[in-house]
Amino acid sequence: MLYAITRPVSRSIQDCELTHLDRCKISYDTAQRQHEAYVKALQSMGATIIELDPLHEHSDAVFVEDIIVVVGEVAVLARPGAESRRGEVDSIIAAIRPHRELARIESPGTLDGGDVFVAERTIFVGSSTRTNEEGFKQLQTVLEPHGYNVISLPVPGALHLKTAATYLGDGQVLANPAWLDVSYFKGMDIIEVHPDEPMAGNAIRIGDALLFSSQFPHTAGRLEARGFNLVQVDSTELAKAEGSLTCKSVIFTSNGL
Repeated sequence: MLYAITRPVSRSIQDCELTHLDRCKISYDTAQRQHEAYVKALQSMGATIIELDPLHEHSDAVFVEDIIVVVGEVAVLARPGAESRRGEVDSIIAAIRPHRELARIESPGTLDGGDVFVAERTIFVGSSTRTNEEGFKQLQTVLEPHGYNVISLPVPGALHLKTAATYLGDGQVLANPAWLDVSYFKGMDIIEVHPDEPMAGNAIRIGDALLFSSQFPHTAGRLEARGFNLVQVDSTELAKAEGSLTCKSVIFTSNGL
């Protein structure tokens, strides 16, 4: 069975952490409606939703991807680079414990799940403002005994690795080459975002369909030309909080990814 862990938008979303974007008004009501449509899209694609309780005192709590890394054999509780987010982590334990053994990133390591890009048995970890070398090494120590090749790469142009690139399955990567060195993805087929849509390097593959933001029509055309069936959702409000589609869910199967 395919699961997606999600969490409602916090009423304090306006106070979110920002690194690369200027702060502008975020409509809580619009963000909530768009997030509900996102969750319904995941359901339509076959995911069973596990909804966590809201954490209205934590502005970024809707971005559940950042607090955990889940692979087929284990789940690793993250230690977010933003100190304001570390109180979110334990809230996901009850949801994931029935499905995975747990490990945890410890101080002085920092790791955001948005910096972890899983491509079959290779895992790329972004070295960013949120994920440090110690966090990478701890994740590597947990995952390599399970047969994963864990590789660090710099992410100079984006908040997280998965802001700039995501794995689409079948050896294909959607990426913005202006924000990271795509040569790290050796042997993979790189689908470049349209240059006018730098934030378009984020998508979710479920089965034969791709969940994608309706904000990026030119990149959508490139994906459709590659044969992808797109399920498009509006994500304008949470994009103002530097949130991408993958940020808002943790997707895994009951018997491994």
